[in-house]
Amino acid sequence: MRYFEDITVGDTARFGSYAVDRAAVIDFARQYDPQPFHLSDDAAARTHFGRLAASGWHSCAMTMAMLVEHWTANPVASLGAAGIDELRWRRPVYPGDTLSCETEVLSVRPSTSRPEMGSVASKVTVRNQDDQVVLTFISQALIATRAGKQKG
Repeated sequence: MRYFEDITVGDTARFGSYAVDRAAVIDFARQYDPQPFHLSDDAAARTHFGRLAASGWHSCAMTMAMLVEHWTANPVASLGAAGIDELRWRRPVYPGDTLSCETEVLSVRPSTSRPEMGSVASKVTVRNQDDQVVLTFISQALIATRAGKQKG
């Protein structure tokens, strides 16, 4: 288990392999982002996407699945997150793509009001199978300190 004290600026990790499935792209779009270019090949062909593209929100959800799988295999004393900053969809994600993640710790800050935790800002970069960046954001994670975890 990694605690706040174990995390340092510059820590990096590369992980994940998420195959983007056509049926899942359409199902997600139907439920959460029913824009025509996420639902129809014909509609998408008439846009800058050129073909059916995954919703950016679906791309974020696939990223979250890879992050949780990584944290399950490499446990961190996570207390959730305070949010994300600077979310950017850099290029479309298409059915047939395979996504992977990279994280880099940008800052670590102990909480001044809650000594049982600290905040860790990490840049998350998602790439496709051609190593092209498709998505970036900065995560603001809350991580338990060793002393805080012992109290809980």
